[in-house]
Amino acid sequence: MFLLFLSFLKLTGVLDDCLCDIESIDDFNTFKIFPKIQKLQERDYFRYYKVNLKRPCPFWADDGHCSIKDCHVEPCPESKIPVGIKAGSSNKYSKAANHSKELEDCEQANKLGAVNSTLSNQSKEAFIDWARYDDSQDHFCELDDERSPDAQYVDLLLNPERYTGYKGPSAWRVWNSIYEENCFKPRSVYRPLNPLAPSRGESFYTWLEGLCLEKRVFYKLISGLHASINLHLCANYLLEETWGKPSWGPNVKEFTRRFDPIETKGEGPRRLKNLYFLYLIELRALSKVAPYFERSVVDLYTGNGHEDAESKALLLEIFRDTKSFHMHFDEKSMFAGDKKGAKSLKTQGLGTALKILFSEKEIQNLPENSPSKGFQLTRQEIVALVNAFGRLSTSIKELQNFKVLLQRTR
Repeated sequence: MFLLFLSFLKLTGVLDDCLCDIESIDDFNTFKIFPKIQKLQERDYFRYYKVNLKRPCPFWADDGHCSIKDCHVEPCPESKIPVGIKAGSSNKYSKAANHSKELEDCEQANKLGAVNSTLSNQSKEAFIDWARYDDSQDHFCELDDERSPDAQYVDLLLNPERYTGYKGPSAWRVWNSIYEENCFKPRSVYRPLNPLAPSRGESFYTWLEGLCLEKRVFYKLISGLHASINLHLCANYLLEETWGKPSWGPNVKEFTRRFDPIETKGEGPRRLKNLYFLYLIELRALSKVAPYFERSVVDLYTGNGHEDAESKALLLEIFRDTKSFHMHFDEKSMFAGDKKGAKSLKTQGLGTALKILFSEKEIQNLPENSPSKGFQLTRQEIVALVNAFGRLSTSIKELQNFKVLLQRTR
């Protein structure tokens, strides 16, 4: 029955444009990556991310507010942020961000340990160098200004990707803009099943196959990101609400609607294969950037020395696992140095991965005991990279869960 379902989903064998099979990725992710990346994401260094939630949309006029109760991002009070993360920042939260409910929500995860506010001279020098570099760096993606008065820390553990009821033309408009901005696509070519598209126009896949490999890869990356988010929405679906308390869980019907090859006219399996392709891109980036973090000068600093050491040890263990994967894709054949094109990506997790893949020589020449000049990652980029890969790892794990659930219902 299980093999019949896999045949139904058409999700087996070697991926397009690389020499890696899906079954190997499933096993590697389940037994090597997923348990460790989950623990790493719970660490203070990786759970807090600073973002400007009030930044206006550059594509259309909108107030940015949603009337759905569960469809919003919970900012975290600055008082709950480890001192090492917010060190040197003068940003303060508004009164609304310090509401008592938010204080209670932030405390439901692991409580912060004792804080050591001291920094070694070496660490201080590194932080100053990082700050200078961050100001001058030509980033692969557009970054929020962390020093903006509107920038707020968000606890990523308290803001999971899940389905809240936000759908329809507004949701499609967002994704349409993401594809239009990142995929080198003429406006006369429309993605399949896009309800905003007119009925006429050049065949999408005729157009896609005619692109050079680099541009085709960019489309697959965005599609893989889209598939990953859709999987999270299906796995954490608002099933019901009793006495004001929401109940979240997997929704097989929603998963089928989004990925079934019949209901999606063959699009579902394509989207899921693109998810695996994106996973390989991020996996390769992590294996390539390992030397950067293996240096003693690099600390995952929060102010809690014991936790910082454990976080770095766990991160290095994950790097060792990524290096052990025997079916890495060859980025040299896919990214032939098109750095200008790579910078069209606006998603920071992807942007950081591409930045790493284009910086192999700079990473290989990093000094062991002093801050690097040729290649540097900001804390925002590090957090984005790890959490982006963590979300992809979770998506593939959830896909395995849906296979089991579908097996039971067929």
